[in-house]
Amino acid sequence: MPPESPESTPPAPADGKVSVTPGAPETASDSADSDTDTAEPPAASTPAKTAAADTASAEPTTASTAARTATTAAAGTATAETAKTAADAPDSSDGATKAKPKARRARKSRTSVIEADAAVTWADAGDDSDAAEPEAGKPSDTGEKTVDAKSNTVDDKSTADDESTAASESTADGKPGAGGGEDAKTGDDEDAKDAEDGDESKGDGEKSKGDGDPFTAFAPEPEFVPGRVGRIGRRSGSALARFFAHEWTLAAIGSLVLAIAMTWPAIRHPATTIPQDIWDPTLQAWQMAWAGHILTTDPLQLWHANAFYPDQYSYAFSDTLLGYAPAGMIGTGPEAAVVRYNFVFIFIFAFAFFGAYALVRQLGAGRTGAAVAGAAFAYAPWRLGQAGHLHVLSIGGIALALAMLARGHGFSLKNGYEPEKRRWGWVVGGWLVAAWQISLGFGIGIPFAYALLFAVLASAITWGYRQLFRWKERRPFGWKLLVANLGGGLAFAGVSAMMAYPYLQVLKQHKEAKRSAEIISLFSPPLKGFFISPPESWLWGDAYANARSTLGWAPEMALLPGFFLYGLAFAGLFVSVWKLQHRVLLGVGVVLTTMLAMGSNGPGNGDFGYMALYRVLPGFEGIRTSGRLMVWVTLFLALLAAGAVSAFADRAVELFADQTQSDVGNRAGVWRLITLIPLVLVLAEGVHKPQPNPEVPPAPVAMSTLEAPLMVLPTGELQDMNTMLWSTDGLPKMVNGGSGFTPDDQQILRLNMQQFPDEATVAQLRELKVRTVVVLRDRAQGTEYAKAIDAPIDGLGITRTEEGDVILYKIDG
Repeated sequence: MPPESPESTPPAPADGKVSVTPGAPETASDSADSDTDTAEPPAASTPAKTAAADTASAEPTTASTAARTATTAAAGTATAETAKTAADAPDSSDGATKAKPKARRARKSRTSVIEADAAVTWADAGDDSDAAEPEAGKPSDTGEKTVDAKSNTVDDKSTADDESTAASESTADGKPGAGGGEDAKTGDDEDAKDAEDGDESKGDGEKSKGDGDPFTAFAPEPEFVPGRVGRIGRRSGSALARFFAHEWTLAAIGSLVLAIAMTWPAIRHPATTIPQDIWDPTLQAWQMAWAGHILTTDPLQLWHANAFYPDQYSYAFSDTLLGYAPAGMIGTGPEAAVVRYNFVFIFIFAFAFFGAYALVRQLGAGRTGAAVAGAAFAYAPWRLGQAGHLHVLSIGGIALALAMLARGHGFSLKNGYEPEKRRWGWVVGGWLVAAWQISLGFGIGIPFAYALLFAVLASAITWGYRQLFRWKERRPFGWKLLVANLGGGLAFAGVSAMMAYPYLQVLKQHKEAKRSAEIISLFSPPLKGFFISPPESWLWGDAYANARSTLGWAPEMALLPGFFLYGLAFAGLFVSVWKLQHRVLLGVGVVLTTMLAMGSNGPGNGDFGYMALYRVLPGFEGIRTSGRLMVWVTLFLALLAAGAVSAFADRAVELFADQTQSDVGNRAGVWRLITLIPLVLVLAEGVHKPQPNPEVPPAPVAMSTLEAPLMVLPTGELQDMNTMLWSTDGLPKMVNGGSGFTPDDQQILRLNMQQFPDEATVAQLRELKVRTVVVLRDRAQGTEYAKAIDAPIDGLGITRTEEGDVILYKIDG
């Protein structure tokens, strides 16, 4: 606002006196700073208001001009309240001259307050001419400010009433002083006019846009302030929207939906059918049920299962799936066990896809490349032949643990080591996921543990070398990261030791549990097995029927990871988002893991590969087949393929930008759709033949009603797997059991029980304290156990009863 000229200031009364109450603010801006409420404008009488209307052309005073300017600024910025103005300027040129510095300071203060969106209160124009010091003895007893202009006194009483009624209340309460004169009347008229102007200005500010002052049209609508419930709803809705729109949420949901489709019809009849066959899956359904039951009842007996009675550590006779124990705590009985198995079966495919997707994204590839890697890792054709081995299919924790460890260490193949991205929490999480993975079993877990150990050593050596000789600036590791690795590593080692102890006890008590070199050779796949599909493959199964017949044991030797995956991985050696050195390392990884997976068929009859590990490293002597290392072959191939597909996707974006002459970076039209073809092809190779899942044999008798320990006939490795599932009804102790190996004492008992009932077998059962023998008529007929159906029992001290197709023998103690 420019300073006002002296000509615009009306003459003040010659005898005008100004009296200010001690302690009251001298300027309007001072008053506004000390009080956020708006003061009333000076009062004016009704006759004065009428006179003001007749003298509308009168020259405005300095103070009224300032008020109108402030009103315009408030309307333009829509952030300050409407100014309330009245004028009662003293008729003294000397006083006006002294008032100019005060007026400039007041205007400056008012502008600052408006810009800060504060409420501004304008007092009368006399405040602008407070240059004169108050006369001694003239203070107001009531704390009011009094302006004496030729025997006319105007009382300005500040109130805290609502702004919308301040002007009318001021007019009603204002009282003119006694006496009068033409000058006083004129001053009152001008006061009344300015008061009306202030009321109108304030009213304009309170009207809707388009009414009154046109400058209010530029003011924004008042911001809506929701209540507490509204704020909570908005925050919750926004958080949910962000959660469901997040890449990782979409990836998890997509993984699950894809798994349901690819494993169909596992979800169709989850209580009565089971994938692949009715043997190994029923064993693994029992394993989860046992873990969930015993951990909630008697955790110290975890390793001494109800099956294989009276052997100890029988839960460790095969890979335990202990990590799925929380699922085993839900429901009881055979039906719940089958439902649980089907849902876990779907989960492991979704988890494998998601884990590989997360790993590839962390390493620096694009979303399409990560999806291809996830599809290859979860749905490689060789995994169709392992559909009955839940412990072999459960590999998602491997990829996810590597992804979390890489994220926590700020590492990616694309950018290398970035210290600023270190997150110790991710490191701890990665080690815990790795510990969970190894709790599922040692068949996959032992190679994973050695891979982690190798990765830790290689990373430490590489970091130290580059820190000393390669990096120009030191890249710190940090004590937090060191502690996280030590703590996480100890947790992983602790779980591994807890899992290893019972297996070592099994090897100690049962020498036959150790895998001999001959057994390793029997299950070692030849090189051609990596190009032969299992029969379950919809795309390649029938085409390779003759080739499979040339394999010694096709279920463990038909290890095709996918022809399209081979092609994409080969392309990834030349065109990729990965650096050349990383492509070379990934290619070397494919070759080395393939050699190891070949077992005794590797170079030098395996002496330069798997057989060397078998002889040197603890744990490998317990793994039956080297073909399980196909997990690592597939992972390296998937990483190479992801690099190639990501490069193709980046090129698609560039072509789209060239065609459209735009800088669009997240859309590529038809070119981006073309990059989805590799994903479709990889998934097509993982589709299984459409066929219904086999029905689970129902329990012939309620096992929980039988006196234990018990034995079910006929008995054998496969039949006993069904019996183990039935035993989830109460989990009674029983002699039956099937696993990865058969204990010698159990094999002897099976042979002897072909003569049951006779004196020798009854005596042997009494020695084992077996109380009940269950004979299944439909299964025993035509087998070595058919004698147990109707053989005489006189003089044996046992009783026989029949319940439908079930024959029960009670053995007295």
